[in-house]
Amino acid sequence: MSFSLGIVGLPNVGKSTLFQALTRNKVEASNYPFCTIDPNVGVVAVPDERLEKLALMSKSAKIIPTTIEFVDIAGLVKGASEGEGLGNKFLARIREVEAIIQVVRHFKDENVTHVHGQVNPEYDKEVINLELIIADLDTVKKYLDKLLSKLKGPHDKIAEKEKDVLELAQKTLEQNKMLNTLDLDLDEKKILKQLNLLTIKPIIYLYNIDEKDIASDLNLPENSLAICAKIEAELADLEANETKEYLKELGIAKSGLDNLINTSYKLLNLITFITTGPEETKAWTTTIGAKAPQAAGVIHTDFEKGFIRAEVINWQTLLDDGGWNQAKELGHMRMEGKDYIMQDGDTVHFHFN
Repeated sequence: MSFSLGIVGLPNVGKSTLFQALTRNKVEASNYPFCTIDPNVGVVAVPDERLEKLALMSKSAKIIPTTIEFVDIAGLVKGASEGEGLGNKFLARIREVEAIIQVVRHFKDENVTHVHGQVNPEYDKEVINLELIIADLDTVKKYLDKLLSKLKGPHDKIAEKEKDVLELAQKTLEQNKMLNTLDLDLDEKKILKQLNLLTIKPIIYLYNIDEKDIASDLNLPENSLAICAKIEAELADLEANETKEYLKELGIAKSGLDNLINTSYKLLNLITFITTGPEETKAWTTTIGAKAPQAAGVIHTDFEKGFIRAEVINWQTLLDDGGWNQAKELGHMRMEGKDYIMQDGDTVHFHFN
């Protein structure tokens, strides 16, 4: 299972440079707005040192990590929701992703023009967020109008519930607030999900900083990360051992990509479970709280339908034991049923009809 993240921001904030660094896909990154005409898509393997160790133990023929799809969307400008710049075409692209990465310019460079004439990260965030809010408000109003027409007929409890949720959404958006600030229950989330709204998606604010600030504590707001696109571009061209040395020199523990992946997993409430054997060692992604049958369904829908039980062991315990047979002999392998809640790092063998 992979998931997708949309990279958005104003023109000239370093989005395309960052995309190149994250995905090693070379796209045009020029010093003028709208150079990214069509969204560039890059698929990135999620680094997971557990896989290589388990593959060695299992003598696996191949290793298959989880992947993240990054979608680089052309720079948005003030008025994008009303068609300014490249407008609604690109707002529509954001609707397809699970979460939004909003790149915010924090670096200063006289050679790179700023669309507003000055570097002001918080104002830039307000501009982009307002465009997302305006686009969502338009969607909600249109849907609500159709629903109100429907309610003129026979009493419909489901439609009444939808109306209440949509009116709450409209009121929130009219106050220039994002829908992801609302505390919604599962049913309310389902109602809004069908509209494919932008501001209900989780957002990571990625501050593109100067090289000199790479090891500094910038005291950024919640759900924010500091990243230097310039340094990430340099790291992308290095081998793994060279990357470690360079990070050590810079005084940082992890690359921006690693930090972004970890933050994305937390934001989307994701965990990884693993299957391993002679054929392959593979990472799978599911949500926190998922039960064993749901996790089996990630591999194949038939696994969930015909779920019987799951053999489960923590990856490190399995590695320490030296394999499945040894783990069984030592009594470390557990048989879990339909109510078992999956944990990050579970190594699993599913039994199904």
